[in-house]
Amino acid sequence: MQFVVKRDILLKSLSFVQGVVEKKNTLPILSNVLLQLKDNKLSIVATDLDIIFYDEISDVKILKEGSTTTSAAILYDILRKISSNSDLNFDLKSENKLSLKSENADFNLLCLPTDNFPSFADEFESQEINLNNNRFLKLLNKTRISISNDDTRHYLNGIFLHLTEAHGRNFLTGVATDSHRLSSSSLEIEKTDGFSSLILPRKTVFQLCSLLAETSDQLTMQASENKIKFSIGNIKLISKVIDGKFPDYKKVVPTSNDKTLIVSSKEFINSIERVASVSLDRKEGVKLVVNKDHVQLSVNSANSGEGNEKIKAEFTSENLNISFNSKYLIDIASEVEDKNLKMNLKDSVSPVLIEDVSDKNSYYVIMPMKI
Repeated sequence: MQFVVKRDILLKSLSFVQGVVEKKNTLPILSNVLLQLKDNKLSIVATDLDIIFYDEISDVKILKEGSTTTSAAILYDILRKISSNSDLNFDLKSENKLSLKSENADFNLLCLPTDNFPSFADEFESQEINLNNNRFLKLLNKTRISISNDDTRHYLNGIFLHLTEAHGRNFLTGVATDSHRLSSSSLEIEKTDGFSSLILPRKTVFQLCSLLAETSDQLTMQASENKIKFSIGNIKLISKVIDGKFPDYKKVVPTSNDKTLIVSSKEFINSIERVASVSLDRKEGVKLVVNKDHVQLSVNSANSGEGNEKIKAEFTSENLNISFNSKYLIDIASEVEDKNLKMNLKDSVSPVLIEDVSDKNSYYVIMPMKI
């Protein structure tokens, strides 16, 4: 196996690999990246047994076909420190030694044989769904803030993707909740058959966000009963889905909240961050005293003091006192596209519906907290 490739081309692919490979080193082969030369292409493959990353590089000079696996982290670290646009000369000297030469540098990397590298099937019988790259990334970003980190309820450790319909239009909808807050965002798609609801795991969501943020290539999605494939240009990301039933989230979405609070999104975020600065615990509760034309925000920490600030607002009811986890509020407000944040309230203990006037296909629900 012998080939020459540009440093920047290989480095970009390896940067995506870093989010996939197994870091705990339980199986050494899972810390490696598979490099395979065949049919005038260099294939890059990495997996942790739950996610498979596959990329093809055609801009490569192949001197001798073959394959090997080597440490993904070490190869990535070396390439980061080599000058941009340099030629990388690879030569597999033996089954366990890969030579890399570039400019005046010379490296010999340890390898493991490809026989031990997990194989994967890339065949899906379901219909391909074409998705707008930027809009799907927006859906993921808006919903992932509410993914639960509680592994005891594994079915909440991802985004629930399912088809919905409204006003004769078809949507792919993503929902996530950690039982304290809920995020929902929808993307209009062509009518499709054969797509079953699934839960996309947290790690896959974050890996997808990294990929989509770096490319504008066409995005397609295919799903089977227990796995899903995303194709983005030459890149394929295949993932297991979470085995579990997502709760009926519509039951917790308020429909009768008749008190409306409107505040500047930017002012609201900045004010929360300022008053919350008195506490080292970013999950400290922030108290809102809501009046007709302003909101008084305050954080009172028994260990470090208190902070208070008043900002302009519009409120359609009498005074109301309500408290929230400050981090949850900031996370949601940061995803709102409109200059104003619209909160629909009922009382000081019921769930609050937060709408984005500039994105009618997204909404958030947040539970008040007692402080």
